[in-house]
Amino acid sequence: MTAIPRFTGDASPYGGGDPYADYRTAEFPFSQLVDLADRRLGAGVIAANDEFFAERENLLKPGPAVFDPERFGHKGKIMDGWETRRRRGVSAARPHPTEDDHDWALVRLGAPGVVRGLVVDTAHFRGNYPQAVSVQAVSLPGSPSPDELLAPDVKWTTLVPRTAVGGHAANGFAVDAEQRFTHLRVNQHPDGGIARLRVYGEVAPDPAWLAALGTFDLAALENGTQVEDASDRFYSPATHTIQPGRSHKMDDGWETRRRRDRGNDWIRYRLAAQARIGAVEIDTACLKGNSAGWATLSVRNGETGDWAEILPRTRLQPDTNHRFVLPEAVVGTHVRIDIFPDGGISRLRLFGSLTAEGAAALAARHRELGG
Repeated sequence: MTAIPRFTGDASPYGGGDPYADYRTAEFPFSQLVDLADRRLGAGVIAANDEFFAERENLLKPGPAVFDPERFGHKGKIMDGWETRRRRGVSAARPHPTEDDHDWALVRLGAPGVVRGLVVDTAHFRGNYPQAVSVQAVSLPGSPSPDELLAPDVKWTTLVPRTAVGGHAANGFAVDAEQRFTHLRVNQHPDGGIARLRVYGEVAPDPAWLAALGTFDLAALENGTQVEDASDRFYSPATHTIQPGRSHKMDDGWETRRRRDRGNDWIRYRLAAQARIGAVEIDTACLKGNSAGWATLSVRNGETGDWAEILPRTRLQPDTNHRFVLPEAVVGTHVRIDIFPDGGISRLRLFGSLTAEGAAALAARHRELGG
């Protein structure tokens, strides 16, 4: 695997023009995975010890941080991120913070899962970013309060040890912890500001919850489905197609570039476990002049083998939710949608239930991850 670049030190003061012109970033190998801390999944920053200059909720905003050089409030410069006040020592003789002094924020993941990588983004924090960051994680059932999370008997797992970071940069960290987590504690040493937090990984759903639901959306991201691959991610990622809710704007779906050959575009999904599919929705909401013209749906049962077509090539209408009841339920572990020739869809929904074999496999995986 290619080494992840490390950024340290201040960025130059803002000198006008495009504030992202000197932004330091890189391609991170885990960035195609789902953001477990996406607000659309229900993630939230539930507590922070300090948010004097900028609110903790900004950490999980879906878009990149915005910089307005003329925006000031009664506390000073208003930043699009989470920013704490400057720490001080205990006296004139000891004016500096101690080595252990730090600020923290507690993040509830939108869906519990296995974390594969994080990005601590300090965009526009050029001289007021933290000297270092660290990230810890824990898995607790239910909806624990901040006090419960901070209780002395809660055992946190370190995902990112205390590591120096750079200002105005996307600071990426690969994570190797094969466990299921529900909450993170993000620490900045000793103080400063972070614009955005992204937590990339794989959803690990609760088997008991899915069993209680019975029939549910097998394709839903929060229920454990993953995008394994896609032919094209030019305008927007394929993972948008399994996000919660309907799309409210064009780039909240999946759209490919315009094809100039005789091929077609596609997405391949892995379900959380073997399941029985009875009905399908293909939604092209907000895609009006660029929706897919036709689509087919295929299912495969297992890692290898042939694909079985369960929905023949069917005409799609722009900005429309299409519903199909299958003649009989189909068993599979992987699903592939092909669109012709190009364009996009906003959502895919697959309604059904886990098979007995699938439920057993999901429960075993849940135990492996410490659930």
